[in-house]
Amino acid sequence: MRKLLALALAAMLVMSAACAFAAETFKIGGTAPLTGGAAIYGNAAKNGAQIAVDEINAAGGYVKFDLRYEDDTHDAEKAVNAYNALKDWGVQVSLSSVTSKPAEATAAENFADRIFGLTPSASAAAVTAGKDNVFQMCFVDPNQGSASAQYIADKKLATKVAVIWKNDDVYSKGIYDTFVVKAKELGLEVVSDMTFADGNDTDFSVQLKDAQDKGAELVFLPMYYQPASLIFAQAAAMDYAPKWFGVDGMDGILTMEGFDKALAECVMLLTPFNADAKDARTQNFVAEYQKRHGEVPNQFAADGYDCVYAFAQALEKSQAKGSMSAEEICGLMIAQFTSMTFDGLTGANMTWSKNGEVTKDPKGMVIKDGAYVGLD
Repeated sequence: MRKLLALALAAMLVMSAACAFAAETFKIGGTAPLTGGAAIYGNAAKNGAQIAVDEINAAGGYVKFDLRYEDDTHDAEKAVNAYNALKDWGVQVSLSSVTSKPAEATAAENFADRIFGLTPSASAAAVTAGKDNVFQMCFVDPNQGSASAQYIADKKLATKVAVIWKNDDVYSKGIYDTFVVKAKELGLEVVSDMTFADGNDTDFSVQLKDAQDKGAELVFLPMYYQPASLIFAQAAAMDYAPKWFGVDGMDGILTMEGFDKALAECVMLLTPFNADAKDARTQNFVAEYQKRHGEVPNQFAADGYDCVYAFAQALEKSQAKGSMSAEEICGLMIAQFTSMTFDGLTGANMTWSKNGEVTKDPKGMVIKDGAYVGLD
């Protein structure tokens, strides 16, 4: 009898210890273009986030996550519908949306519903403007524009520059606006300033001819990779070979189906992530991503990964509970993100301002032999 009682007591102690150290489980979700023309971005962010969730859950620490993504096809209206599906599911912390226009729409919902949002890659300033509970893991568009001009000037890449930008896209326009201001300040001459919009985004002969005729040594492309891929092909066909400089939306072009990687040889861009970095954490992430998906992860994958780990840090430090409402957790996240420092794949010693903007250093990258290589 005593033996049975001892066994029962031991079992109770084990169960009690297990309960005492049980992880707090949180529902985390976001919307992304999982299909359509911007699917490279959405699936990369989702895949990166999933690797982080799997690592955190396997570690058995304070936090566990239940991750869910909904497809928004890079459409603002569909993004709101996708957001509402996540809200019905009971999402407690949000990965917001991956691309800027959908993120502007879902960020308004985050703010109204008091669900804290941390977007991996939606960089338009309007995403966070006026919202105390929507933050960004990526550089905001104005910073990308000024940082690109500064980099071009500092590295003496050119003095005569052309810009081709998309005038109906908040991402492209936001980068363009600050680039031209900073370029003028630094003595870079913008000799050709040409634009395009939906409906006339397949033929860039006029823009390229103008840049060529005006002697542009470098062409700055604040845009996503799809139109950039056409620009590279059409420039090659007309024997125009300037230096090319892009932004983080260019990341993904090397995995674009049917694209000839040779056309992007020597293209430069600023990005917060270098898949060739030698630190163990980056190498482990790249190896795991390649194992799962058969390709090198881009910046969007790393941003998605970092978002999940930043949430894990903030949730543990605040001692948030899985039983809390999204609104209760929101207040805790605002306090944490405006005070904590975070080290991730896309930057060390990251901090956030009260307007949701992240501070971290960009890295100069160049495409060499079909892969990204650090410039610095």
